[in-house]
Amino acid sequence: MLRFLAPYKWRFVVAMLALGVAASTVLVIGQGLKHVIDQGFSAQNAATLDQTLIALLIMLAVLGVSTFTRYYLMTWLGQRFVADVRRAVFDHLLTLSPGFYESTRTGEVISRLTNDTSAIENVVGGVFSFALRNLVLLLGGLVMMFITSVKLSLLVVCVIPLVLAPILILGRRVRALSRQATDRVADASAYIDETLHEVRTVQAYAHEPVDQRLFARAVEAIFTVGETKARVQGALIAAVIVLAFGAIGGILWVGGRDVIAGTITAGALSAFVFYAIVVANGAAAVSEMYGELMRAAGASERLGELLDTHPEVADPQRPSPLPTARPGVSGHIRVEALTFHYPSRPDQAALDRFDLDIQPGEVVALVGPSGAGKTTLFQLLLRFYDPNVGRILLDGVDIREAALRDVRNRIALVSQDPVIFAASVADNVRYGRLDASDADVRAACDAAFATEFIDTLPQGFDTFLGERGVRLSGGQRQRIAIARAFLADRSVLLLDEATSALDAESERKVQLAMEKLMQGRTTIIIAHRLATVKSAHRIVVLEHGRMVSVGTHQSLIAEDGLYAHLASLQFSS
Repeated sequence: MLRFLAPYKWRFVVAMLALGVAASTVLVIGQGLKHVIDQGFSAQNAATLDQTLIALLIMLAVLGVSTFTRYYLMTWLGQRFVADVRRAVFDHLLTLSPGFYESTRTGEVISRLTNDTSAIENVVGGVFSFALRNLVLLLGGLVMMFITSVKLSLLVVCVIPLVLAPILILGRRVRALSRQATDRVADASAYIDETLHEVRTVQAYAHEPVDQRLFARAVEAIFTVGETKARVQGALIAAVIVLAFGAIGGILWVGGRDVIAGTITAGALSAFVFYAIVVANGAAAVSEMYGELMRAAGASERLGELLDTHPEVADPQRPSPLPTARPGVSGHIRVEALTFHYPSRPDQAALDRFDLDIQPGEVVALVGPSGAGKTTLFQLLLRFYDPNVGRILLDGVDIREAALRDVRNRIALVSQDPVIFAASVADNVRYGRLDASDADVRAACDAAFATEFIDTLPQGFDTFLGERGVRLSGGQRQRIAIARAFLADRSVLLLDEATSALDAESERKVQLAMEKLMQGRTTIIIAHRLATVKSAHRIVVLEHGRMVSVGTHQSLIAEDGLYAHLASLQFSS
């Protein structure tokens, strides 16, 4: 995490200098106390008292300025540090392959990005400088104690191991509990994220009591770890305070006898007690802050794990450029001897020795039972995964040798469950082409037959659609997704059964929009409803990851194979 502070090292240096000045000023006040008692009170010298008051006011002014400088700079560094860390983690998360999110809950990742960075912000912006200030005072106080009285200081040194022992023994336990606490919070956050996102299903199945019970269990787990941590950290703080101030009482007794014996002045003893209190307070503060430091250390480890996670699919060191996109020429796809296993299912091939050549502008439909490998081909085309064997060529270039952005900028996707973001209509349509004008957005929506319902919305194209487009019907969401693909204007179009969940009227409009969208583009359609792919140039039938037949609707019906069987089930009903 320290690398995020490197760009602001000079601010940190100035903050540390201010911290040193503030701590030094506090230590000098002790010498002023000694001077007042020995030269002012004992000698009954009013002029000395006046001079000391003036010096004290100057020191307080220096202390105020240096404290403000330290606080402001460290708070600024904390805010800046966390902003940079959050950006870096979020940017990195967007590069991770879908395989990472198959094994990691989104809520846990969100917790790391929010709660863990907040824990670090608390330390970098406040706790760290406060703990460091007290550590400096502790060490500086020890030095001044030796200067004031070696005998009494040696007694203090003998006590220090007793004060440090709880920090060393209990501190490790506090750090482990801090890590557990952040883990339990992440578990609860993940459960909240999942449950609230699917709240309609939760309520439809009257599942609320179960979810309430499971969340209560997660909350109790957080409480249990927090209660244990509070008990251990409380014991740590109490032990340090009792031992430190108990030692001060003992030292006062010894010092008082030395004053009576005349081996030390009253001013020196007062200064020594002042420094002893500074040291004791510093030790107590450091021990109290130790738990926060360990919590931040645990959070740093979790964020470090995220940043150290490497994407399974990445750009090559020297990407090969794709040919310039040209209408009617670009969009040639060739799949050669492709075999792929999902990382979570290494023993089962999702695609096995698969070959396919799709010419520019051709419409190819993928048909087959669930699990046949249709969606897998889409994910490989988009380079969400890379094949284990074989390759995919886009306009003559192996997509593994091209830049990810270049490959994905050639492909538009309209999925079965269209993704609508919590933004306006215009922002959703413009998602694939941010520089598009309002006129371009309207033209894309006209082509997708979406303008007819957009113009009836409260704010038209500026209407906020809600999370996941809850304010639209299924057919309307599909037409927004098609308008997005129109505006993106990509050479290759992937349609993932875009009409399967629609009523007849919505399906008719979406089908008309898709027919316009497919014109002049290489199109691959995943189809479960065979009526939607009768007009495809070719239909590829898959089963168990292998191509079992290829042809037109009529020729495949004549073959009386798997396709004919699927067609008889659908069309006879």
